[in-house]
Amino acid sequence: MKTSKKVKNMLTYNLKTLINFEIIYKLSSTIIFIPIFLGIFNTIVKITGYSYITLENVLGFLTNPLTIIMIFLLLLLMTFYTLLDISTIIIILDCSYHQIKIKTKEAFNIAIKKSLKVFKKKNVLISFMILFLIPFLNIGISSSFISTIAIPEFIMDFIKANSLFNILYICLVIFLGIMLFRWLYIPHYFILENKSFNEARKSSLKLSRKSWLKDFLVLILTQIGIALIYLIFILIGIILIVALYKTFGSVNILGNVSITIIWLLIALSFIIITLLSTPISYACISALYYHHKEQNKEKLLPLKLNEIATSTKKKRFSPLEISIVVLVLICGTIFTYSIRNNLYNFNIEYVRPMEVTAHRGASVSYPENTMAAFKGALELGADWIELDVQQTSDEKIIVLHDTNLKRTTGLNKNTWEATYEEVNALDAGSFFDSKYQGEKIPLLKDVLEFAKDNNIKLNIELKPTGYEKNFEAEVVDLIKEYSLLDKCVITSQVYEVLENVKKYSQDIKTVYVMSLAYGNILDLKEADNFSIEASSITKKLVKEIHNAGKEIYAWTVNTKENMNKMIDLNVDNIITDNINLAKETIYESKTSNIILKYIDFINNLFK
Repeated sequence: MKTSKKVKNMLTYNLKTLINFEIIYKLSSTIIFIPIFLGIFNTIVKITGYSYITLENVLGFLTNPLTIIMIFLLLLLMTFYTLLDISTIIIILDCSYHQIKIKTKEAFNIAIKKSLKVFKKKNVLISFMILFLIPFLNIGISSSFISTIAIPEFIMDFIKANSLFNILYICLVIFLGIMLFRWLYIPHYFILENKSFNEARKSSLKLSRKSWLKDFLVLILTQIGIALIYLIFILIGIILIVALYKTFGSVNILGNVSITIIWLLIALSFIIITLLSTPISYACISALYYHHKEQNKEKLLPLKLNEIATSTKKKRFSPLEISIVVLVLICGTIFTYSIRNNLYNFNIEYVRPMEVTAHRGASVSYPENTMAAFKGALELGADWIELDVQQTSDEKIIVLHDTNLKRTTGLNKNTWEATYEEVNALDAGSFFDSKYQGEKIPLLKDVLEFAKDNNIKLNIELKPTGYEKNFEAEVVDLIKEYSLLDKCVITSQVYEVLENVKKYSQDIKTVYVMSLAYGNILDLKEADNFSIEASSITKKLVKEIHNAGKEIYAWTVNTKENMNKMIDLNVDNIITDNINLAKETIYESKTSNIILKYIDFINNLFK
């Protein structure tokens, strides 16, 4: 039997059972289990004595023996729940392969018994594969419970900017990919043949020894196929809607009913494909598993089940189901009609205006933290300029990110060892481009003067080295000297800096810069606002910060996808290297409506 035919038969033989399970599992994950796991983690944080977790205290939290034990147990629970998804799917597919009918409840009960084996000492390492290896590589075979592990954008930017780290990262991904595809059949041996993790690993290595690369290509093609199927549904929907507009353009009610039905069919196709994406991937893997076992002449024994006869009598729709369908059609029709006739206006302004901060100035087009970069940011329409300040050995406040001068000027000397005279003699532009040769490292007072003359706001990040004298007071005094208290915020990744600022002056706004934010960060009373790495920002966190009357900045956001995420989360400020893209993305989100654009597109086809 060809692989594609095997996949089709495994999916269709117990299709109702597969769909029922995926609906139940996805709903229970969203409504029950994800909140439970988050609640357990919150309990761990509280028990270990932390009200919040940031980059400054995360090491202490993670090295706490109690934390290690409890997180280990939490990971085991997460592995069990994730394995339950994978096990149930594999069991249903195995029954289909052996032409055995199975009900959802029966498959689930067997899967529970199989998944409980993860709590045995010899099987603990399967957590590495299920919770980290599969989602890290994101090849579409992860359980619906575990989402892709998102590497923070600032870390990826750092890796991409460094050729050595880039090569190491690529090598790591290749190594993990090879490891995963050599271990691809571990779940099948673990679930179907009751082997321990180590036995399953050895069996998988043996089974995939000559075919892992071919299996990889088959699986990738499967994922492409799933995406193409959905795109085809969308294309058919667009063609039908265009045809209906042409036919019923002058008959509003009939046209709108038809269009609503098509929208519902497109939505339904998306739901079905979403529900079946994981089963399709595992059906593909199962087909390869059975194929290789047959080639190796290994026994293929079905699970020991009592075959349950299923009724072939078709069920009629209940009055409630019919009522729901009719109600959805009526509401959808009214909604579609209202949009077409401009009865709804979707251009709703956010309560809080979203602003754009130029990270180290317009650092994509100019050398960072220089006057050229700051002037460029002004020209591009940035609302704020973010800059980093340090103190020289003679107590001058200069604008520089690194504690060492080598990267941007070529001089291998720390800022606290250099005088301002030495710093001022350096070229801070040639490292970026020879046309900026002679660009200087500016003083903070130069930037403050520029900001005052051009009415632009400053996000001044203090970078303490431990060698400063009256660092915070010097910065505050300079801001006051230029009368820019209402146009500047002082930010830092070191909370003690903010405490020192507030001790010296309550007039200046402070912002705590965080790579990681978890727990009750509002306990950090000396932070007026928060600047948080984008991947750590959640809807709940934004709501809590806004409810406290504070603002949240997202850093460093450089892709349109991530900018749209931040817009959807309603952050107050996007810190970015790409000012143009940020301004355009925010503008689009406020002044356009995708539904109206879509309808306009269709209407324009017939002009």
